[in-house]
Amino acid sequence: MNRLSRWCMTVAFGGLAGVVSAAGYGAEAPAPSRGELLYNTHCIACHTTHVHWRDQRLATDWGSLTHQVQRWQSNTHLGWNEQDVAAVASYLNTLYYHFPQPGDRVSLQSENRK
Repeated sequence: MNRLSRWCMTVAFGGLAGVVSAAGYGAEAPAPSRGELLYNTHCIACHTTHVHWRDQRLATDWGSLTHQVQRWQSNTHLGWNEQDVAAVASYLNTLYYHFPQPGDRVSLQSENRK
């Protein structure tokens, strides 16, 4: 087993252990969103949090974030539709980026004040 495969398995089992331990203490975790499920199933094995926090990240606003999700799902032949791309982008945006999204008037107004 190569180093990358071992690392991917470690990340996957580490996430599973967190879910199992939370369930074991009676804490009921909220149901994951479609975006979270898609990301955790198809992306997280290679994309650590570092890829979202790095200085030269390619996602710099909502449009570029959705473009990157679309690009990677296409490169890996996942066949996601627009709703799937938007769901994953929204999940990542909520977790890491906090970009204003189309139709998000509060975020857009605060961005315009900067």
